Amino acid sequence: MTSSATQAASQGKAPTKAVVLLSGGLDSTTALAWALAQGWTCTALSVDYGQRQRVELDRAAAVAARLKVPRRQVALDLRAIGGSALTDDALAVPKDRDEGRMAQDVPVTYVPARNTILLALALGLAEVTGSDRLVIGANAIDYSGYPDCRPEFLRAFEALAGLATKAGTEQGVRFRIEAPLLSLTKEGIVKLAVALKAPLELTWSCYDPQQSGAGWRVCGRCDACRLRQKGFAEAGVQDPS
Repeated sequence: MTSSATQAASQGKAPTKAVVLLSGGLDSTTALAWALAQGWTCTALSVDYGQRQRVELDRAAAVAARLKVPRRQVALDLRAIGGSALTDDALAVPKDRDEGRMAQDVPVTYVPARNTILLALALGLAEVTGSDRLVIGANAIDYSGYPDCRPEFLRAFEALAGLATKAGTEQGVRFRIEAPLLSLTKEGIVKLAVALKAPLELTWSCYDPQQSGAGWRVCGRCDACRLRQKGFAEAGVQDPS
């Protein structure tokens, strides 16, 4: 057991349980490694919502297996809603944008209400598993203008969680949303991942993967690829993937 888990056991307390949203990307993998480092008992949750980059789900499975964490996968059809380059093939994924352009407005890769939907699923699983922590790899610094990656949104959802659940209203459970990467740059995230020995070689970040033979390769030009490249370069770490 980790020191946190050992301390909880010695005091007769049940270990903290957490549901971790795991997409298979750099940020969510680092968030899972962070939660495990706290000594928490974690369940990973991945969502197949019809995303263009569905290869990330295979990576999520590999990450969970490597870290020996049970994983659930839920299927949704957000392509039926559309409105995003990640769920509508008629919309092109932006390429070759600098940081200034990324931060100007909400890009077409924004999936309408995605984090609200994902956190709602995580909240449901938290009730079932007796967890009171929801862990998300949201980042408010090096992000592409997504409104659901801001601290204001996360605090508002945390308040909603207590009002919307049986655990919150009848049992007094106080759900907490943990976003350990919220104020880190991509450089900081890479350094944290390395310190936590997160399996970065298994992660996937590209929004617009290209089929190459029997496998997939990253485009290297979308916002997610460019931010990842920037993070590894500034951290002085070679991307093992």
